[in-house]
Amino acid sequence: MTFTFDHLYQFTKEILLRIGCPEKDAALATDVLLSADLRGVDSHGVARLSGYVRLWEKGRINSQPHIHVSYETPSTAVIDGDGGLGLVVAPFAMEVAMEKAIIAGTGWVSVKNSNHYGIAGYHAMMALKHDMIGISLTNASPLVSPTFSKERLLGTNPISVAIPAKNQPPFVLDMATTTAANGKLEMLQRKGENAPLGWIQNENGYPTTDPKGVKAGGALLPLGGDREHGSHKGYGLGAVVDIFSAVLSGANYGPWVPPFVAFLEPDPNPVGVGLGHFFGAMRVDAFRPAEEFKSHMDNWISRFRAAKTTPDHAKVLIPGDPERELEAERKKNGIPLIPAVETDLRDLGKRFGIEL
Repeated sequence: MTFTFDHLYQFTKEILLRIGCPEKDAALATDVLLSADLRGVDSHGVARLSGYVRLWEKGRINSQPHIHVSYETPSTAVIDGDGGLGLVVAPFAMEVAMEKAIIAGTGWVSVKNSNHYGIAGYHAMMALKHDMIGISLTNASPLVSPTFSKERLLGTNPISVAIPAKNQPPFVLDMATTTAANGKLEMLQRKGENAPLGWIQNENGYPTTDPKGVKAGGALLPLGGDREHGSHKGYGLGAVVDIFSAVLSGANYGPWVPPFVAFLEPDPNPVGVGLGHFFGAMRVDAFRPAEEFKSHMDNWISRFRAAKTTPDHAKVLIPGDPERELEAERKKNGIPLIPAVETDLRDLGKRFGIEL
């Protein structure tokens, strides 16, 4: 079934208000969640709403956090999210990074004591309107095995970089450091479909297409899938995200990162507090005049769009193209929800007396 943006926005915001979020936080968190649905990252949109509610019920999300700077220099800061929704903590931290960049040219912020923050791209794209380059990283629940391992030690640990252009749409990279984000696996489970080979390994370390393979004790695979296809590079990228987001900030890292699912308890011997994020904001004019840079970004983008294509493809895509095109389409025609997500939201609404 398809729902309008406004309809899902009001429903989601009302749920967040019911769990105690202040009006401003509920609106911001809703905006972050719905941005994922608009951009086609359905696994990180309203499909996650009931998961946040369950974490709140378990006392693992503070709906009224005191988010604050715990340490800073002119160009850096550490943010304590006070156990709040990552959907609210992350934009706060990105604002701090941009404030630092205004003063110092660049700003770098590491975050501890947070939770799942939605799509990485939302936070990186905040910098675009200020003629800044935005960088957004986060660690996540340990569901990924390093190359050659059967243990789950890393999360899907996404990387997003948003770069402004002049007349062309901005360059927006938003990618997991695994072959696929865990949310995509959850969507396959809800659809009853198999996973592509190279996404998952079973509990013995062998490839599987069972979308429930991770739940059965297996693991997601780093970007590349196996050593022959470069999984050591995906492992390395995921490791860097983990270190920047958590070892640098004082959050939990590696296998100690708290699970997103509420039915699993966090490690009783944590090495930090909550999840970690890392943000960067770089003023373009700290390197060269902004208009000059953006004109050259237009030139870069135009040249890549004009690249000769392989026989089976009509055009070369720029990072951010598919999401931007889908956002325009969904704003016009509505956001489709698969039956399992729709049912989940209706059940959630019944618990709070809100009709979907």
